[in-house]
Amino acid sequence: MVLRSSSRVSPVTTLCRDTKKCMLGTCLDVFIVCMLAAPMLLCGCSHLSEGGQAASTFREANDFFSQGSYQASLNKYQQIMEQFPTAGDRVLFEMGIIFSYPGNEHKDYQKALECFQKLIRDYPESGYRKDSELMLFSINNVIVKDRTIAAQQAQIDALRQELQGRGNGIAALQQTVEAHKQELKSKEDEIVRLQQEVFAARKGSADRILIEKKERRLTLFSKGKVLKTYRIALGGNPDGPKERQGDNKTPEGIYRIDSRNRDSRYHLSLHISYPNEKDKKRAQKLGVSPGGDIMIHGIKNGLAWVGDLHREVDWTQGCIAVTNQEIEEIERLVPNGTIVEIRAGKPEP
Repeated sequence: MVLRSSSRVSPVTTLCRDTKKCMLGTCLDVFIVCMLAAPMLLCGCSHLSEGGQAASTFREANDFFSQGSYQASLNKYQQIMEQFPTAGDRVLFEMGIIFSYPGNEHKDYQKALECFQKLIRDYPESGYRKDSELMLFSINNVIVKDRTIAAQQAQIDALRQELQGRGNGIAALQQTVEAHKQELKSKEDEIVRLQQEVFAARKGSADRILIEKKERRLTLFSKGKVLKTYRIALGGNPDGPKERQGDNKTPEGIYRIDSRNRDSRYHLSLHISYPNEKDKKRAQKLGVSPGGDIMIHGIKNGLAWVGDLHREVDWTQGCIAVTNQEIEEIERLVPNGTIVEIRAGKPEP
């Protein structure tokens, strides 16, 4: 997401703002908005600050977008590309967003992909490069989902035709569907019951947290027994232990939960006591700062609706991320002082 000093909003900002409107639309639009917003969880840093005529032209392009004149907005960005080539990376990024915007009835995912690919190829040092890579990932996922939905719709249409042709067989098929629904409901009730038994059986809070980076898994233990397991997202550069500030790596080692923040901008956070002595010595040998502020936290405030989709990408700056509902549960079960073991992965047998 590109934030600017101007009071006008960019297509990316409008995309996030319009999410609630899209949520009232079709299921497909809901999916597209979620997938396009997932890579923007950490956005908030401005990559470009224009002045003078360039800034004015960017505002005109944004105004066209806000009015729903998407082709006019694209034409204006093309003009900017010709007049201000140094702003080419930002122009490509904004055009890619417009081509993939769910509210654009003439959206073209292929053209969006071409914009982001060209940005990555022609501007390798651009501040928009990482966001463009995430957008490529998300749009490709949307395209796959579109194909899946189309195939499923074709199957549904075929089944409807079959039902219409069977006449008296419709009632029997409806009974079969109802039986499957009841069976599914029974299984869901059984899962809830088993979960309740697990929590009822635990004696006290968690006394140990195991985080397995390779498996993207966080497990709570109490007296050696598993309380619950969660799927997680890690730092954007997950392989290997954290060595220095800004490397986007999640640490590896033995730590403790030493504090918590209920007013966190990531919907609750449990602070991990990184760096330990080993981490400090390693950073000292490298002549760098080990960094800090490693936490277990939820989704960024305002984006809770992303939910489970956040796990599709390792998007944090080194922290361990779960959904908002999960961090609320973990926060209740984990007291300060709880041991946290972070492993690279499951040890070989």
